[in-house]
Amino acid sequence: MTDATIPSSPVPEPASGLTESRVWDVLRTCFDPEIPVNIVDLGLVYDVTIGNASVHVKMTLTAAGCPMSGVIAENARAAILGLEGVREADVQIVWDPPWNPAMITVEGRKTLGM
Repeated sequence: MTDATIPSSPVPEPASGLTESRVWDVLRTCFDPEIPVNIVDLGLVYDVTIGNASVHVKMTLTAAGCPMSGVIAENARAAILGLEGVREADVQIVWDPPWNPAMITVEGRKTLGM
């Protein structure tokens, strides 16, 4: 058997215009309803991974018992799905490392008056 007889599977093209920067930007439109700072500037988003029109996000919350956890994660997922070229978005809530106020960005601190 030669290489010519082995069917090759096409490598999918990356989603046009979909960049990690665009994902971070759209995540800045998502807020914890109890805090007037977006989830990025609160330091809640730990990781963004893009692959073949899918986006995977690992994020946390300010407290493990947050009653809005499902709403916050779904808002982030919906925002990501609104980006051109995204067919799948997965937002995973993680607890390691635990969130602490030192994770808030300079912009977030200004908004909170810290």
